[in-house]
Amino acid sequence: MHMENKVLLILVDGMRPDAVPVCGEPDFEALFRKGVYSFHAKTTYPPVTLPCHMSLFHSVDAERHGISTNTFVPQNHPITGLVETLKAAGKTSAFFYTWSQLRDLCLPGKYLTFSWFMSQNSYEYQWLERRETAVAKEHIREFAPDFVFLYLGGTDEYGHDYGWMSPEYLGEVRHAAGCIFEIMDGLPEEYSVIITADHGGHGRSHGDDVPEDMTIPMAFLGKQFPAGTDIDGLNIRDIAPTIADILGVEPDHDWEGRSILHR
Repeated sequence: MHMENKVLLILVDGMRPDAVPVCGEPDFEALFRKGVYSFHAKTTYPPVTLPCHMSLFHSVDAERHGISTNTFVPQNHPITGLVETLKAAGKTSAFFYTWSQLRDLCLPGKYLTFSWFMSQNSYEYQWLERRETAVAKEHIREFAPDFVFLYLGGTDEYGHDYGWMSPEYLGEVRHAAGCIFEIMDGLPEEYSVIITADHGGHGRSHGDDVPEDMTIPMAFLGKQFPAGTDIDGLNIRDIAPTIADILGVEPDHDWEGRSILHR
């Protein structure tokens, strides 16, 4: 029986690539290497959470979508985002997130099929992420949306509280890895999985044009992605076109990224 391709996008906020092999979860780096991957991909400037997410979902740099801080402002020259593009093609999308500003990644109203939010300011991070992962896993099992976005935000908070690459930060990266393995366990085979971050960090902050902040990891796992393929030149702008490509949807004409399936 033919099954439609689907995509699970997992974003670990503030996860530096060099944290992956040293976080204490030995299978995490190996997971990246099971597909097309990079430990030297680039995010947009400024490397701040909302601008980077907007660049991921709209496939342009921050200077084009106009959001340069964690405060959302309407786009002066609106670009159609990933969720709206998928909706126009008849695809369903579900969000699972714990940072309220991410509600602005798509237009309000009819575009998302499902949205789940609990504030990371109100609950212990690791409990919240386990809960969020379990809800997302159950939703996939029951409803099988075409596109699923799972946001794991504790890593960024641990970076700000304890410092990037501190033992506490690496422990939270390890916890995020556990959540990723949990949701991938038993994931229907029609799902490709993309694992990435929005930005890195140094000291107890991020937002500077330095490699520690601007470099992010990426992994593309699934039947369309040959194992063990380390690819150069990836940018966060390339994720939305790749998702659209997997799902058989034409990218928006304003997008500037490029699907990695056609490199």
